Amino acid sequence: QEHYGSLNGLTVSWIGDGNNVLNSIMMSAAKLGMHLRIATPKGFEPDFRITKIAEQYSKEYGTKLLLTTDPLEAASGANVLATDTWISMGQEEEKKKRLKAFQGYQITMQTAKFAASNWTFLHCLPRKPEEVDDEVFYSPQSLVFHEAENRKWTI
Repeated sequence: QEHYGSLNGLTVSWIGDGNNVLNSIMMSAAKLGMHLRIATPKGFEPDFRITKIAEQYSKEYGTKLLLTTDPLEAASGANVLATDTWISMGQEEEKKKRLKAFQGYQITMQTAKFAASNWTFLHCLPRKPEEVDDEVFYSPQSLVFHEAENRKWTI
């Protein structure tokens, strides 16, 4: 909202793991008037119960919700490209399996070509290069450090 002036009508694209951060976005996006496009590899989808609630919210608030395995489909027309770590605390033993499953999910400038012309990038940190390349992470479109600063005020 700080960057765009309003959240209403924005499209957020989540490309990555169906984790707790995505669950939070799914519970709030429609209520804030945002469309949500999610790409996760098979087996790494968001919690089914959260998905059902997000589908209900999307209908109730007149927003669109897309779940796919295709990162470029999810990025299509997105104002915000977002991801998070693919290997959370406690999942270290799954690293090899997860890195293989997430091949093709790295957010790059090629991904951004499918997004809206005013796209931005978010990541709640810490970031690993396999999740987003340096060109996107350090680009003028990256709002990760503003995002981190804003989190500071909630702490």
